[in-house]
Amino acid sequence: MLIEEARNGRIFMKDPKFIRNVAIIAHVDHGKTTLVDGLLKQSNTFRDNQAEMSQSLIMDSGDQEHERGITITAKQTSIYHGDYKINIIDTPGHADFSGEVERTLNMADGVLLIVDAQEGPMPQTKFVLSKALELGLKPVVVINKIDKPSRRIAEVEDEVADLFLELAIDDSQLHYPTYFAIGREGKAWKELPDNPSEHTDLTPIFDAIINDIPAPTVDVDGTLQLLVTALQYDSFLGKYAIGRVTRGNVKKGMAISLIKRDGALVSGRIDKIFGYRGLNREEIDAAYAGDIVALTGVADAHIGETIADKENPEALPVIDVEAPTISMYLGPNTSPLKGKEAEFNTSRQIGDRLRQELETNVSLRVEDDSIGFTVSGRGELHLSVLIETLRRENFEFEVGRPQVVTIEEDGEIKEPVEELLIEVPPEFLGAVSQELGARRAALTKQEQTSSGTTRTTYILPTRALIGLRNLLLTATKGTVIMNSLPHGYQPVGPKLQQLRNGALIATESGATTAYALDLASARGEMFVGPGTTVYQGMIVGVYNRSGDLDVNVCRGKQLTNMRTSSSDGTIQLTPYTDLSLEQSIDFIEDDELLEVTPKSLRLRKRFLDPNQRKRAAKN
Repeated sequence: MLIEEARNGRIFMKDPKFIRNVAIIAHVDHGKTTLVDGLLKQSNTFRDNQAEMSQSLIMDSGDQEHERGITITAKQTSIYHGDYKINIIDTPGHADFSGEVERTLNMADGVLLIVDAQEGPMPQTKFVLSKALELGLKPVVVINKIDKPSRRIAEVEDEVADLFLELAIDDSQLHYPTYFAIGREGKAWKELPDNPSEHTDLTPIFDAIINDIPAPTVDVDGTLQLLVTALQYDSFLGKYAIGRVTRGNVKKGMAISLIKRDGALVSGRIDKIFGYRGLNREEIDAAYAGDIVALTGVADAHIGETIADKENPEALPVIDVEAPTISMYLGPNTSPLKGKEAEFNTSRQIGDRLRQELETNVSLRVEDDSIGFTVSGRGELHLSVLIETLRRENFEFEVGRPQVVTIEEDGEIKEPVEELLIEVPPEFLGAVSQELGARRAALTKQEQTSSGTTRTTYILPTRALIGLRNLLLTATKGTVIMNSLPHGYQPVGPKLQQLRNGALIATESGATTAYALDLASARGEMFVGPGTTVYQGMIVGVYNRSGDLDVNVCRGKQLTNMRTSSSDGTIQLTPYTDLSLEQSIDFIEDDELLEVTPKSLRLRKRFLDPNQRKRAAKN
């Protein structure tokens, strides 16, 4: 039987020939998640009256994913098409979350590579495709958004071909089918249509998955092997270990051995087995080789470990992801306002939560650093998402300036290097070039796009990227598009000059006044408004010169019996700048910290007392 029916009506696949495991990969915003939406809706996964039928970005379930408009964590879903079960893995498109891509590709047998019909292959396209080809996964190319006015389909096809020539491991990978789609309308074609507005559906994509993506290459008759590729948590059932059954089968109540990374064996027993249908997990009694399932009862499981037969435990190769490139200090809040705005603020509570994050965030590294921690990740965005997550979970803490993670190679200290692609209207090219020149970026390529923008490619140290995004967004009035990709390591270069002006530092604790802020605003740009609680050593603005300046933003106006023609006027304050989390992280220097609470973001000096700051500056 191809499909076995459980007593409760739930189904599971027994023959791997009727299973397809496919990952959706692409550069950010090229339409992966939107295409998955269409596949879910057109596979009759939802009833016509279900809310999901009118929703978009169904797979992006997290609050930050909706707010930022990006996929952060890889997710799996299953749909049925005829006799076939299709397990779909939706992967992030941003380079900072490439660890998610690296681990989840291990569950796939092929990939749908989505490429924007206007932009063509971008930095992350290259990264995800290289990982897929290294694993020997069968690629299917889907050129998406073919209804764009500035589409350049023929050129994009040539660029994709060049990318395959550069990355292919063997000649067989140069032969791939190409399809065309408008993901947001749920339409696809095997051949480029003369009229993209014609009525059609995603049937060509379903057929491509069935016909072009191979069935899992698995051992049906052997003993159990499953590589733990993802973890999830449930308040009732505890930890779910998620992965593809590579060999044999797994049954409810089955005794197993968990093979740790160091080869140690931990005995266990499978409690429950869950398959996927749409966005839901459904309990089943057994799962067979080739299928992707979630298991409970293995509380000691970690990503990269193998769940195997009790009597014949054999490990699968562990999952390796690329090393972190950025680190920052994260520790308990030490400001005078500690404990006023959050429930969790001790070093122990923060440490426990970070160690929990390590369970699922494979690109993250955490090291004890006296009372705090050094947290390392794949980029500023990767770490800022973590910070925002903790903040929303009612934690308060302080973080330091991002630092690059160096390596030692052949007796020489080396730093990570990035390939940076920037697209900007021509009128802002000068401002961009000037800023990147100051950061010692080397221009390698420059071209005009069909939409009239200028696309440039730079090679620069990863540390030069810190603070760059927000600065360029300001300089280009929000029009810049920038993407980066790891480009190896090089010997550590000279220190970059401080590109930021000095800070305006509060000299008194208390509530700010309009009178004092009006006086201080003549010295620079303010970060606080009237009535804000501040403390000594807190940064309240940026000085319009180099070097820091102490200012009193709490003093009130002295009352006298004398009046002048101008003294009674209402104070008109310049609107203050309310920095976002990313902007705040970008702002701080080595001698500064960012205080993070569920309600507030406060910039401060590491040493609040001015005398301590002076002594520290001399050392």
